[in-house]
Amino acid sequence: MESAPPHPQPNNGEIIMSKSIPERKDVKKEDQWNLAKLFKSEEQWEKALLDFEKMIPKISTFKGTLSKSAASLKSCMDYMNEVDKLDEKLGVYAFLRQAEDQGNSESTGRMSRYMRISTQAGAASSFFNPELLSINDELIGAYLADDILKDYRITLKKMLRFKPHVLSEKEETLLAKQQEFTSTPSKAFDALTNVDIEYGEIGTKDGKKPLTNATFNLLLQSDEPEVRKQTYNQFYGQLDKHKNTIAQLYNGSVQMDIFKSSIRKYSSARKMSLFGDDVDESVYDNLINAVTQSLPALHEYYELRKKVLGLEEQHIYDTKTPLVKDVKAVHTFEEAVDKIYCALAPMGDEYRETLKEGLLGTWVDRYENKGKRSGAFSYGTYSGEPYILMNYNDENIRDLFTLAHEGGHSMHSWYSVRNNPFQHYNYTIFEAEVASTFNEQLLGDYLLKHTDSKEMKAYLIGNQIDDILSTVYRQTMFAEYEHICHKMVEEGQPLTVDSLREEYRKLLEKYFGPSVILEETSDLEGLRIPHFYRAFYVYKYATGLSAAITLARKILKGGEKEREDYTNFLKSGGSRFPLESLKLAGVDMSSPEPVKLALDHFADLVKELKDILL
Repeated sequence: MESAPPHPQPNNGEIIMSKSIPERKDVKKEDQWNLAKLFKSEEQWEKALLDFEKMIPKISTFKGTLSKSAASLKSCMDYMNEVDKLDEKLGVYAFLRQAEDQGNSESTGRMSRYMRISTQAGAASSFFNPELLSINDELIGAYLADDILKDYRITLKKMLRFKPHVLSEKEETLLAKQQEFTSTPSKAFDALTNVDIEYGEIGTKDGKKPLTNATFNLLLQSDEPEVRKQTYNQFYGQLDKHKNTIAQLYNGSVQMDIFKSSIRKYSSARKMSLFGDDVDESVYDNLINAVTQSLPALHEYYELRKKVLGLEEQHIYDTKTPLVKDVKAVHTFEEAVDKIYCALAPMGDEYRETLKEGLLGTWVDRYENKGKRSGAFSYGTYSGEPYILMNYNDENIRDLFTLAHEGGHSMHSWYSVRNNPFQHYNYTIFEAEVASTFNEQLLGDYLLKHTDSKEMKAYLIGNQIDDILSTVYRQTMFAEYEHICHKMVEEGQPLTVDSLREEYRKLLEKYFGPSVILEETSDLEGLRIPHFYRAFYVYKYATGLSAAITLARKILKGGEKEREDYTNFLKSGGSRFPLESLKLAGVDMSSPEPVKLALDHFADLVKELKDILL
C-alpha cells in the first residue's frame, strides 16, 4: 500500500514580504509541529530504518504461497501490513523533516536513504498482485468467505476488480520496465516550460518583475492595464515559439494513455482512469453537462467585471485582476484558530474541539523559516498526528482560509485513523477535496454573517465566486478538453498544433462568452497546463467543491442527522469507494444535482456581488 500523499494548498501566487525570516534553529518550539509521535529522536528513526531493511528479505519467502490456503494468504498480508506501516512512518517523518528546511543536507540524506530502502521493499513485494490475481475465481471466492480474512476483504475485493485488466507476469514485467520513459513527455514539458523558455521581465510601477510560470497569474492581477496586456502577450509570445514541440509532447502523452488502456482491455483511456475509484463515465459527463447549462451565470459575472472595472473592451488578460482588493484584516494564528472554531459550530463539539486542540497543539508547523517548503499541506498518518505545514502570515486573510482548508484534511485523517485498520484508512483525492473545501465553506458563511463592512462582504463573496470559477468552471473546461483530445485519437484523428488550438478556442469562446475578447494566442493556453499530463484528474477538483458546497448548505440548514451523516463520511476513510462514502454524507455524486446546486449558489453570489458593487 502507498502511504497517503500530502494534500497541498498553494499560496495562490501571492508574494508575502516578511519583515525577517528566521533560520529553522531559531523557530520557537511552540510554533513547530511535534513529530515525537512518529519518532522521539533521530536515533530512534535510524534504528527503525535498520529494522525496516531487515524485514525485506522475508517478503520473498511468501512468493508462491498465496494459493495454498486462506491462512497462507493472511500470513503474507499480515506481514506486508507491518512492512507498509513502518514504511509509512519512516517516510512521513523523513518528508516532514525535509519540508522544514529543504536546504538541510542531513534531511536530504535522510530522505535519500529512506527512498533507497523503500524502493527495495517495493521491488521485493512486486510479486503479490500478479500472484493474487492468478488465483482462480472459485478458490479466491472461498478465501473471501473465510472469516480468517475478514480484516482484508475490503482490500482484496478492491484489488480483484482489476483482474480482467492484468496481463501475464512477463507482460507486466515489460510494462513495469517502461515506467521510467513513459513519463518522458511530462518531464520534457516541465523542463521546457519551467527552465528552457525564458519569458523575460515586465515593467511595473514598482520596477521590473520577472515573468515566469509562477508569476504569470500574479502579474495578471495587476491594477495596471498595460502590465496585464504586456504580461499576457509576452508570455504567450514565447510559448508560441515552441508550440509545435509542446503539441508533440502532449500528443505523445495522449498516445501513451490510449496504448495503456488498449492493452489492458479498457474501452477508453477515460474508462481506465476512472476505474480505480469505481466512478462511472456518466459522472464525468454529468459534470460537463451541468456546467454547460449554467454558463449564462458565468457570462453574467464577466459582464459584471467589465462594468465594475470600467472597461470599454474586456480582454481575456483583464479577467484575473480582482474586483475587490484584499481587505485589511489582521488575525494572529491564535485568532485565526478561534475564528475557525466558531465557524465550525454546526459540526459539533468533538470535531471543533479536536481541531482546535490540534491546531494550537502539536499538529502545525506555523510560520515561514529559511528553506521551508512554500504553500501549505496536510499529511495525515496512521502512526502520528495529521500534521499541517503552514507559512502563516497574520496580514493575509487567505491564510485564514488555508488553515481551515488544511484543518479539514487533517480532521478527515483523524476520523479515518480512529475508525479503520491501517490497510484501508487511506482515502482518495476524490474524497479529500470535499473535507477541505467544506471547512472553507463554513468559514466563509460565518465571516459573512459576522461583518457589517460592505468592503469585507464584497471581498468574501468575490472570494467564493473566484473559488467556484477556478475550481468548478475552469477545471471542468480542462476536463472537457482532455476528453475531446483523447476521443479524437481513439477515433483515428491526429492531434496537431492546429487541431489542438482549434478545439481549445471553441472551449474558450464557450466558457468566457460574448463580453470577453480573446487574443490570437489565447488558444495556446491548452498547451501550457501541466495537469493534462496526468489525464482525467482535474474533474475531481470540480466534483469535490460541488459536493462540499452541497454538504455545507445541508449542514447549515440541518441538524444532528446531517452532522452525523457527514461525520460518518469522514469515518469511512478508504473502506468504501468515493461515491459510496459520499452517499453516507448525504450527497449523490452519480447525479448531476450536487453540481447544479453548487452552480445555483454561484449564480446567487454573482447577484449579491452585483447588488453591492453597482
